[in-house]
Amino acid sequence: MKIGVLALQGAVREHIRHIELSGHEGIAIKRTEQLDHIDGLILPGGESTTLRRLMNLYGFKEALQQSTLPMFGTCAGLIVMAKHIVGEEGYLDKLDITVQRNSFGRQVDSFESELNVQGIAEDIEGVFIRAPHIEATHGEVSVLSTVGEKIVAVQEGRYLGVSFHPELTDDYRVTQYFIEEIVKPSLMTEKV
Repeated sequence: MKIGVLALQGAVREHIRHIELSGHEGIAIKRTEQLDHIDGLILPGGESTTLRRLMNLYGFKEALQQSTLPMFGTCAGLIVMAKHIVGEEGYLDKLDITVQRNSFGRQVDSFESELNVQGIAEDIEGVFIRAPHIEATHGEVSVLSTVGEKIVAVQEGRYLGVSFHPELTDDYRVTQYFIEEIVKPSLMTEKV
């Protein structure tokens, strides 16, 4: 399968590496026309306000709002996928969640944590950098992981969102989960 990584900012190479370790082709997505040639899309972290500006500039907001591609957002990618952001308007409106930006503190408060993620056999290491958390889920959203009382991973249909940066570790199982449990079944459904 071909999995794109929105290449406007963030750890694009690291995400592509995880896609390739999962046995699939990773493609840096820089133009909206490329969306027609991939099976799923990863929206990487970075700074969410900057990411939204760049998505507006290059036409990705409208293209992704209309798209039914499976999507996986990490950190800032999670924020732009949320329908509700505390104190702000939602952006892509893909995940029916309420997100609080920078809820774990500033850059100096960054941390790593062992996480139990539903659907992944053993704990993974989550890297949290100025990370958001999910304050509330609505509708059909499934909670996949928490840190204490804070929700840090969710899935709703063909959309996956995490507060942390799985691409900054050597463990590619979250990316593999996205491909095998979300992208692959969505392709099977489209063929029926």
